[in-house]
Amino acid sequence: MAELLSGKRLDFNKDVQKGFLEECRLKLNLSNSEFASLLEISVRTLTDWKRKKFLLPEKVAKFLSQKSGIKIPEPERLVDRFWYAKKGARKGALSMLKKYGRVGGDPELRKAAWFRWWEKTGKFQKRKIFARKLITKPNKSVELAEFVGIMLGDGGMTNNQITISLNRETDYEYMMYVKNLLSKLFDVEPSLREDRDSLATDIVVSRMELVDFCKSIGLKVGNKIKQQVDIPSWIKQNEKFMTVCVRGLVDTDGSVFNHKYRVGGKIYSYKKMDFSSCSKPLLNSVYVAIKKQGLRPRVTKDGKKIRLESIEDMKKYFSIIGSSNPKHLKRYKM
Repeated sequence: MAELLSGKRLDFNKDVQKGFLEECRLKLNLSNSEFASLLEISVRTLTDWKRKKFLLPEKVAKFLSQKSGIKIPEPERLVDRFWYAKKGARKGALSMLKKYGRVGGDPELRKAAWFRWWEKTGKFQKRKIFARKLITKPNKSVELAEFVGIMLGDGGMTNNQITISLNRETDYEYMMYVKNLLSKLFDVEPSLREDRDSLATDIVVSRMELVDFCKSIGLKVGNKIKQQVDIPSWIKQNEKFMTVCVRGLVDTDGSVFNHKYRVGGKIYSYKKMDFSSCSKPLLNSVYVAIKKQGLRPRVTKDGKKIRLESIEDMKKYFSIIGSSNPKHLKRYKM
C-alpha cells in the first residue's frame, strides 16, 4: 500500500486533519496501532499526521473516506508531495551563490572522483552505522508466548522496528511491565515515545535483528487485520504457552467492566470481560482456548468480541489465565 503515500498532499487546518483521522479511526473501531497497520505506516507516522508535522497524502484521505464513509473535509490547498523543496532549494542556491560566486561544480568530475574513491577505499570499509545491532534470541517459553500475545494485541511491526502502543495513564504500570519483559527477553533497552495529542505512548525497539526473529516465530510485518493474523502453531500446541498468550492478548485488547441491573428496586452489580479483534482466526483461537479451560465465552452479534459474563467464569479466568495488567486486576477486585 506504499502507493497511498505518493501523489499530492492536502493542506488542512491542523485541527481539521487530526479530527478527520480520529473520526475515521473511531468509525472503523480500530486502536491506534491497528489504524496505523491498516495504512501500513508506523504509529509514529500516524502521530506526526495528527500533529500536522506532515501533510496528509490525498490518496490516504480518499482511502479512509471510502473505508469509513466519512467525507473528506475541504482543504485549504492541494500541493505537490515535495512542495517545500523548491523553496528550500532556492534559498540554498542563493546562499551558495552569495558565498562562493557559483552553485555546485562539475557534476561529472565529482562523480568520477567518487567512483575512484569507492573502488580504491570505500567498498572495503566497514561502517558501524550499517552494522546490525545484535539481540538475545530466547528459546520458546511462557514469557515469549506472552510477548507474542501482546504483539498480536497492541503491537505493530515494520521492516526495522517493533512498536507496542499503550495508554500512559491507565496502563502505565503495565507499560513498565512490558518494557521490562522486552529487556529480559531480548537484552534491549526499549524507548518510550509519547503522543502529545493523545494519551498513547509507544514502546519502541528499532532492531532489524528483532524484526527478523519475530518473523521467525510467526509474527508478521504490516497490517494485522488485512492479513487476518492468528496465534502461531508452536503456541497452540502447548497448553501453557497458549494460556499466557491469551493473557497477553486480553491484557492489551481486552477490558474488564462493571455490569449493573435493577430488580425489584434493588441495584445489582457484577464484573464482565470482553476481548475484541477484527481478525476472525485470532478471535476464534482465543474462543477455543478459553472454552478448553471450562469457561463459557460468548461471541457478540457483530462478530468482533468474545465476552465472559458470569461471576463463575470471571473467577475461573483470573484463577487459571490471570493477568499481568494491574488495570484489569484492580477493576476485577474493586
